[in-house]
Amino acid sequence: MERKEECKVSANEQPKDAGKEREQRLEKLERLRELGVNPYPYRFQRTHSIAMLKENEEQISASESQVAIAGRVMSLRKHGHTAFGNIKDNTDTIQFYIRDDEVEEAEFEVFKLVDIGDIIGLWGGLFRTKTGELTLRVKKLEMLSKSLRPLPEKWHGLQNKELRYRRRYLDLIVNDDVMDVFIKRSKIMETMRQFLLSHHFLEVETPILQPIYGGAAARPFVTHHNALDIDLYLRIADELYLKRLVVGGMERVFEFSRDFRNEGMDKSHNPEFTMMECYAAYWDYNDMMGFVEEMISQISTTVLGDTKIIYQGQQIDLAPPWNRLKFFDAIYEKLGKDIRGLNEGELKGIADEKGLDTEGVKGNAALIDLLFSELVEPGLVQPTFIMDYPIEISPLAKAHRSEEGLVERFEPFVAGMEIGNAFSELNDPLDQRARFEEQTRMRAEGADETHPIDEDYLRALEHGLPPTGGLGIGIDRLVMLLADSPSIRDVILFPQMRPEEGRD
Repeated sequence: MERKEECKVSANEQPKDAGKEREQRLEKLERLRELGVNPYPYRFQRTHSIAMLKENEEQISASESQVAIAGRVMSLRKHGHTAFGNIKDNTDTIQFYIRDDEVEEAEFEVFKLVDIGDIIGLWGGLFRTKTGELTLRVKKLEMLSKSLRPLPEKWHGLQNKELRYRRRYLDLIVNDDVMDVFIKRSKIMETMRQFLLSHHFLEVETPILQPIYGGAAARPFVTHHNALDIDLYLRIADELYLKRLVVGGMERVFEFSRDFRNEGMDKSHNPEFTMMECYAAYWDYNDMMGFVEEMISQISTTVLGDTKIIYQGQQIDLAPPWNRLKFFDAIYEKLGKDIRGLNEGELKGIADEKGLDTEGVKGNAALIDLLFSELVEPGLVQPTFIMDYPIEISPLAKAHRSEEGLVERFEPFVAGMEIGNAFSELNDPLDQRARFEEQTRMRAEGADETHPIDEDYLRALEHGLPPTGGLGIGIDRLVMLLADSPSIRDVILFPQMRPEEGRD
C-alpha cells in the first residue's frame, strides 16, 4: 500500500503535536543504535556537490560512475519496497530513488528510520525518470545526523518574520532565496575588497574595545575590563584609529568593521552592523565621490551583471555619473525657503508646521538634520550625492574651501537610504580641538550623541595628518539595495531581537 510522508509543520510555528513527533524521532534514534548504527558519525567523503552532479551529468551517466553526495532530506515519498525523495546541499537539490532489492538489507532498515530533515549520505549512479527528472539511484546510504525536530511545512516555507530571524538556521534550510541573499552579501564584500586592493589600499584591523568612543554621533555600549578596572566602549566607528594610521604613514587604508551603536531599531538600523571605512592621503571629497561611483557600479556589475537594478519595484541605475545636490539646496527645494541662519525657534516652527515629531530634538543641528531626513531623504531614489553639510553636524570634516559655515562632506543616497558618508578630513589640530569643545558644550545642553574630546587623537593630528579623503559605506544597506531586501534584518544573519518569552 502506498504511503506518502511529507512535512507536517505549519509555516509559522511548530505543530501542536510537535512533542509527539519528537518522541517518535527519539524512538527511531534508539532503534538506529540498536542496529549498531552511529546516528552522528565523524565525517563523510563526498565525491560531488549536487550542483557538480548536474553540471557533469552527461559524463557521469556515460561512464556509469558511482558518486557520493550528502545533504538534508527535504521530502520523502515511500511506496513500500521503494521510495523517492529529495536531498539538498548548499548548492542545489536532487531527487533520489531507493528500492529494497538494490541495497543491503541492513541499509534499507536504516532508510526506514529516515525522516524529513535528517542529513544523510548517498552513493549511487545517475539516471532520468520517465518524466525526465535527474535522479540518483541509491546503492548505499549512511545516516549522518538524525534530526529530532521537524522542518517547517515545505510548500509555504517559514513565513513568520520574527521566527525566521530568531531561527535563521531554519530560514536558510527552507527558504532558498534567503541563502541567495547571504551568498550575494559575501560576493559584495569580496568584490569591494578586491576593488580597494586594486587601488593600493591596505587592509588593517583596529580596536573594537576603545577607551574613548568616536568617529560618529551615536550613543555607545559600555563594558568593563576587570583586569584594568576601567570602562571601555564598543566602537561606534573606526575612523579615528584609521586616521592615526594615515598620520603614521599608511597612506591608503581600509577596514571592514563591526560597529555598535546603542540606538533604536528600524528597517535600516540595527545596533550591531558592518561598515567599510577607507582613507586616502592626498585625496579630498571630490576624489572620493568619483571613487564611490566607480566602486558601487563595479560591485553591481560583478555581482548582478548590470548597473540597472530593481529595488522594491523601483528601477535604479547605479552607473556614473551620479546626481550631485547641495545640502541646503535640497532642503530649499522642499520648503521653498532658505533655512540658513535661522534660530532654534524658527527651525522648530518649520518642523511643527510640517507635522514632524520634534520631541527630544534640541539645538539647531538636530533640527536641521530632522528637516533633511524627513523631507529630503525619501525622495532621493536615483543615486545622489548630497554635499556641503553645515559645520554643526560634521565635527570631523574640513571646513569648506569657499563657503563659510559648511564643510566638505557628502553622503551617497539611493532608494531613499543613506548608504555612506565621506569627508575632506579635518587635519588642522587647533580647529579639531575647537570642534570637540563645541561638541562638549552641546552635550552639556542635552545633546547626548555628541563627540567626546579625544586627546590622543588630537596629539596624533599635531604630528601632521596629510590632506586626506575619508569614506564609510554601510555594508548592510548596500546589501539591502543589491539584494532587493526591504529590511536590514533580512541581510544580517543574526539580527538583534527581544528575548523569547518561552521555548518550545
